[in-house]
Amino acid sequence: MDDIKKKVAQRIRTLREAKGMKQETLAWTAEVDRTYMNHIELGERNISVTTLAKILTALEISWLDFFKEIESA
Repeated sequence: MDDIKKKVAQRIRTLREAKGMKQETLAWTAEVDRTYMNHIELGERNISVTTLAKILTALEISWLDFFKEIESA
């Protein structure tokens, strides 16, 4: 289970950095606490589907594209 948390965390961080977005900006846009976002990106938190949906919306990426890259990693 920890492996998938780390893959999701890395994917979120990679996408955020590719957009040149600060972690604080992503947290604000996704309506997630800034410190919680940090824990998410470190793979320290299990996030809900609702929270992931907010993050994906903020990153402007579809579920399919998000998980396609995780599957191939």
